[in-house]
Amino acid sequence: MTKIISVAGFKGGCGKSTTAVHLAVFLAEHGSTLLVDGDRNRTAIDWAARGGDRFPVEVVDERGAIRAASGRDFVVIDTAAAPDSNDLAELANGCDLLVLPSTPDVVSIQPTIRTAQSVDVSNYRVLLTIVPPRPSKEGEQMRAGLIEAEVPVFKTMIRRTAGFQRAALEGVPIRDVSESRLRNGWYDYKALGAEILTILEGSK
Repeated sequence: MTKIISVAGFKGGCGKSTTAVHLAVFLAEHGSTLLVDGDRNRTAIDWAARGGDRFPVEVVDERGAIRAASGRDFVVIDTAAAPDSNDLAELANGCDLLVLPSTPDVVSIQPTIRTAQSVDVSNYRVLLTIVPPRPSKEGEQMRAGLIEAEVPVFKTMIRRTAGFQRAALEGVPIRDVSESRLRNGWYDYKALGAEILTILEGSK
């Protein structure tokens, strides 16, 4: 049975499309995977187009999703930005797991908390992205605040690194960028992917 993971963001620059791309690449290592670009900016489609044959996952827009999704193990959807509570409820009801990326700052996280708490769904997790590297503790502090607010949050956090910009420019996932020193961000998405597989396994 196909597992559907939707990625939604409440604010631009939160790493929504980057997360959708890298989750799809990770899941493609574990089964047949389709990436659906439902964002008006078509970030995922453009990313794949720059990479050509180097991009390892099939990407379609929402119009081609139904036909292309047939027989897939996983479908990852990069959704339109800034959903309201009604949109969020529809997204959650239409997928097995809803991933909500957010940067670790109050301006970004408060809309996420308010909207998430207003929707009566349980199949979502907040993902902290673009987290400043150590010795900064912003990520850990924000994650602790989310847990205190009883908001489901991934254990994995995605650290800020220049490798993601290079990956988008080259049209490849960060694991395949030309400079090996810029590939460290892939370990964060591998950890996130493993966490998601465990969640999906538990939802059967």
